[in-house]
Amino acid sequence: MVLTSNKSLLAPLLLGFVITSYLTIGTQSIGVCYGRLGNNLPSPSQVINLYKSNGINSMRIYDPYPETLQALRGSNIQLILDVPNVDLQSLASDASAAAVWVQNNVVNYASEVNFRYIAVGNEVLPTVDSTSRYAQFVLPAMKNIQSAITSVGLKGQIKVSTATYSAVLGTSYPPSNGSFNNHVSSFINPIVSFLAENDSPLLANIYPYFSYTGNRKDIQLPYALFTAQGVTVEDGTFQYQNLFDASLDALYAALEKVNGANLRVVVSETGWPSQGDPAATVENARTYHRNLINHVNGGSTPRRPGQVIEAYLFAMFDENEKPGLETEKHFGLFTPTQHSKYQINFNSM
Repeated sequence: MVLTSNKSLLAPLLLGFVITSYLTIGTQSIGVCYGRLGNNLPSPSQVINLYKSNGINSMRIYDPYPETLQALRGSNIQLILDVPNVDLQSLASDASAAAVWVQNNVVNYASEVNFRYIAVGNEVLPTVDSTSRYAQFVLPAMKNIQSAITSVGLKGQIKVSTATYSAVLGTSYPPSNGSFNNHVSSFINPIVSFLAENDSPLLANIYPYFSYTGNRKDIQLPYALFTAQGVTVEDGTFQYQNLFDASLDALYAALEKVNGANLRVVVSETGWPSQGDPAATVENARTYHRNLINHVNGGSTPRRPGQVIEAYLFAMFDENEKPGLETEKHFGLFTPTQHSKYQINFNSM
């Protein structure tokens, strides 16, 4: 998650509950992101045990941390592994460096770790000051990582992509008008072509929370929390009762306009903080996550009826060393002491 207030498409802690039940997935529909920007977090082996004991069978990690990869051995947890933004230049400019990266961080573990996607860069855009310096390296790094994955015989097993977010869109309302920002077309269009050629999904971080807090005048809280009574947005033949679907379908509409109609979008981050803003409460966080899980496990978006939604909740823990807004420190489902903040049933329908 980019640590800025411009996020995405887009309180006291209640301790002692256990997040229970099994994450139902064909491949797993619900996963949880595991970030490590805290000085009080449990060890990777404890974290993996917490995932397993709560039936969380998909994970995203933001760098190839050896202790985490080691702890994942034999767990059968499906994994999104990130290439950190700071590594993009070296992997883009040197195919042999990409081959070494894949050997060290994927091949050495692949017999016992269930790699699903490699996210080559997170929320990189040429129009955003904090990441613009990395933009020219994203696609070349993707290509080199893809070549390395192919050369070791893992092309069909592991998909190479990149994770984007709301700022990639120039228009998102109504969803059918979704289109990419003209200033990023030379960046995103070739990436879309690469993904289509390799039958890989686009990863996207989608946060109704940030869309709501960035436009409280026009967006109602129930629409962001999946609690709106009835249709909120009429978009031709499509009707929207929640902001998550509208945000995801705006991205699908944008992809259709650049020859990416057949691409699938994996929601690589979504979440709601429990502290740091009037809208960031334990109750709202619980409501968002509960309703999102219900929706993902039993529904689809209006623009993609019948298509399973794959989504990763951000995040496993509160992270006390994250910079930026206070809310950035409070996205965790669990406290660093491994207590859940609120009860969630991942098998809800």
